[in-house]
Amino acid sequence: MAHEFSTSYLRDSLSLFRYYKKLTERAMEQVTDEQLFAVLDGEMNCIAIIVKHLVGNMRSRWTDFLVSDGEKPDRKRDTEFEDPSANRAELMKMWEQGWDYVFNALEPLSDADIERTVPIRGEPHSVMQAINRQIAHYAYHCGQIVFLAKHLRASQWKALTVPRGKSEDFNERVARKEVSQG
Repeated sequence: MAHEFSTSYLRDSLSLFRYYKKLTERAMEQVTDEQLFAVLDGEMNCIAIIVKHLVGNMRSRWTDFLVSDGEKPDRKRDTEFEDPSANRAELMKMWEQGWDYVFNALEPLSDADIERTVPIRGEPHSVMQAINRQIAHYAYHCGQIVFLAKHLRASQWKALTVPRGKSEDFNERVARKEVSQG
């Protein structure tokens, strides 16, 4: 993600959500269809289950965002950890729908809205607090997906950020860019 200077909390939040969405998609693209459903042990969730949980959370938190509690009464959270999607296409369709909830709720907001109050599980949150809560939650689960994908691909894994052993090359490119723009 190319850094873009911003003093807009909402713009920066949307940028972070997009970053984690894309990073996770790039990880999921690297695994086979079977690996999306692979469980490492009985206490672990597969990538597909984590996606299902994220989407359930996204639907609950962002539907009627400024109007209703972020924990919808029809959400059955425990079922999010059962019976994942049948295949990659269905999983990715669900993934896109989840992110649509996020972006459809946040894109129309203005910076003035960040001080408004929204309830989550009956507790009042400023819009900024609600967004921060979800950025942290999604980053946590996106990190789990990336970790699982990297584990499953092992030596076939392609780095999503600066590859191991390439930090010096990266730092040199950054330094050259700063000199040429300076």
